[in-house]
Amino acid sequence: MTGDDAGRRTVEAVWRIESARIVGALARYTHDFALAEDVAQEALAEALVAWPRDGVPRNPAGWLLATGRRRAIDAFRRHTALDERYAAFAHDLDEGEATSGAQGGAPASGNQIPDPERIDDDVLALMFVACHPVLSREARVALTLRVVGGLTTEELARAFLVPVPTMQARITRAKKTLAAARVPFEVPEPGDRAERLGSVLTVLYVIFTEGSTATAGDSWMRADLAREAIRLTRVLMRLAPEPEVYGLLALLELTAARFPARTGPDGAPVLLADQDRRRWDRGAIRRGRAALARAVAQGRGLGAYGLQAAIAECHAVAPSVDETDWERIVVLYEALGRLAPSPVVELNRAVAVSMAQGPEAGLVAVERLAGGALDGSYLLPSVRGELLARLGRTAEARGELLRAAELCGNGAERAVLEGKAAGLV
Repeated sequence: MTGDDAGRRTVEAVWRIESARIVGALARYTHDFALAEDVAQEALAEALVAWPRDGVPRNPAGWLLATGRRRAIDAFRRHTALDERYAAFAHDLDEGEATSGAQGGAPASGNQIPDPERIDDDVLALMFVACHPVLSREARVALTLRVVGGLTTEELARAFLVPVPTMQARITRAKKTLAAARVPFEVPEPGDRAERLGSVLTVLYVIFTEGSTATAGDSWMRADLAREAIRLTRVLMRLAPEPEVYGLLALLELTAARFPARTGPDGAPVLLADQDRRRWDRGAIRRGRAALARAVAQGRGLGAYGLQAAIAECHAVAPSVDETDWERIVVLYEALGRLAPSPVVELNRAVAVSMAQGPEAGLVAVERLAGGALDGSYLLPSVRGELLARLGRTAEARGELLRAAELCGNGAERAVLEGKAAGLV
């Protein structure tokens, strides 16, 4: 590996770890979220040039912050001349603070991120801003991964299978929307936090779901997205230790525990019934169960994510599909349906009913969903095909599975459905 390659990798590693704290600190000082994100990106671009050339600074995060603050000063100078904000910034910025190179720059103490006791608040505020309800779901996901997760625009475009200009436009629109809505950079007051926290949790869940089962493309999973969702949820848990945050973390850990067994040597999907449970990540299962126990211990009852985590726990502790406590899973899905009703919850409940009471009972529950919101989704014919196959209605089952394959946007999952249909004789 060349020195340039090592320098670039160091920049990327530092940015992935420290970007949220840097953008958060800059947003607090500038009172302008869009400007903070822009100058942080400028600092990143400068580091990609300077560090491979001059060496890695003694305090990489402090260097990035100082460079971002200097760029913010430049922006204020261009747009507002020497107003009081520029004067305040200039007072704090020691001469030579942003000098690059391992040997240069001000003493390490001058490069530290200011107010370290407020850094956690900055990251939490950044999460709430990036997941503000004024943004569309797609914009919240993109902005969260960009400013909190530290992913580049190119990485986001690859992850969500859109052109780079499309992703750039999505992020730009999101920042303009936040500015137009005058969204403050702050952690909401306790009375407003519950509603806003729900938005943050939803975004993290969407990111994980897209990583665990991709909606499009040829890869069934995008483990990097799922891991990033887990990492961000752990950060949120430390900053906001609420029951539903623990519930979401439990759900993600327990679901991710199956990842090692969800694909075969060729990358093809392996469904739950065929997975080698010895390959499940026992460490993730322990972490997930511990998070679920902490959610329960708070004594406020399980929310939607906690109930899903309890369902995932039933699978995690069962020796096999046949030995799973399906009756408990049916009850948990019924509770989830009352708390957070959705056609997908009802479809999953129907699957659980089929395992607890037989395929005929499950098919009755599935047929109640026909003509509803799941029409046009591959999920309904996929489940219907499975249940018809178990009932011996082979021709009908084959037709449903082929219809599901036509509707499925993911190439790997489509191949599984087509293989099941071909295997029915």
